[in-house]
Amino acid sequence: MARKVCKKCKIFVEKDVCTICNERNLTEIWKGKLIVLNSEKSEVAKQMEINTNGEYAIKT
Repeated sequence: MARKVCKKCKIFVEKDVCTICNERNLTEIWKGKLIVLNSEKSEVAKQMEINTNGEYAIKT
């Protein structure tokens, strides 16, 4: 089964709703993966405007 990603936040989700924005705008089409362990100190997270730790798609 393909994993789902929120089109707005780009975070991988387990259910049918995004844990960050609470929307159901999900896709199974994505490229690249980024795992953010410390969003406060990560320069990449800052560039991608990520404020929550988790697993993200680079492109949806």
